[in-house]
Formats: sequence, C-alpha cells, structure tokens
Amino acid sequence: MTENLSTITDPGTLSKMGETTFHVRYAETDQMGIVHHSVYPIWFEEGRSSFARQLGWSYSRFEEDGFGLAVSQVNVRFMRPAYYDQAVTVRTWVSQVRSRLMRFDYEVLDSRTGQLLARGNTVHICVNHQRKTVRMPGEWFDFWSALVWDGVAR
Repeated sequence: MTENLSTITDPGTLSKMGETTFHVRYAETDQMGIVHHSVYPIWFEEGRSSFARQLGWSYSRFEEDGFGLAVSQVNVRFMRPAYYDQAVTVRTWVSQVRSRLMRFDYEVLDSRTGQLLARGNTVHICVNHQRKTVRMPGEWFDFWSALVWDGVAR
C-alpha cells in the first residue's frame, strides 16, 4: 500500500540538511585510537537514516512499497582523523535525484569545534524486490526531488 507522502510531511517546509551527533565507539577505532576508514560508510548510513526520520520518512515504508535503494557508489575524502570518544556530527543532504538514482552528500564534523573531518557521498539505484533497476515511484521521486540541495548555505 502506498501512502500519499504529502500527508507525512511537506518538503517545502523542511530543512534540506539533516544532522545527527554521536560519540565514536571503541569498536570503530584501530590500535592507535583513530576511526578506521571502513566506519565512514556506516556513519553515512546513520546520517541518511536519521535525516529520513527527521523528515517523517521511513526506509522500511519504501521497502513495504516494493522498492529498495541499492548502494552503487561510496566516496570518502578524509581531512582529519576522528578519535575514540570524540563527539562527531554527520550532516546529510540530497544532492541529486534522477528517475532511477539518488545521491546523498555528507560532512563529518567534530561536534565541539566544527572542524571538518571528512566529506563524502553515496549513490543509490532504485530497485524492486527482484533486485531489478526500476524508476523511482512518482510520489517518492517528487518528495526527494523537492529536497535537492547543493550544500551551499545561502
């Protein structure tokens, strides 16, 4: 069953960037106490999920409607290391929506100083339950398209 997304939230009234803050866990670090590079895509996922929840959207609803967003690309540019127990903030926004794909962009910041630690993006392909690439359903496409932002404060 597909709900009308306009009853969930009006994208025109929402922030186009989500933020989520947490502390680096010990298991995410290497022997030197530095966050391992493999952790950043997991943080990006948390940023995406948190952003979607802030918008009143649930990925599980998308799956219930018979679709998924398969990750087809992950890019990370490391600026500074993050360390065990450091509070970090992941900023997330939608930078591109096309008929079959979405791109999310991210910044990972030191929550205390605001220093940029990493920047990245993920590209997702819309698939059905048979894992075939398909067009994003119209209402989902419209919802996410209204949130596209270039990441530049105006």
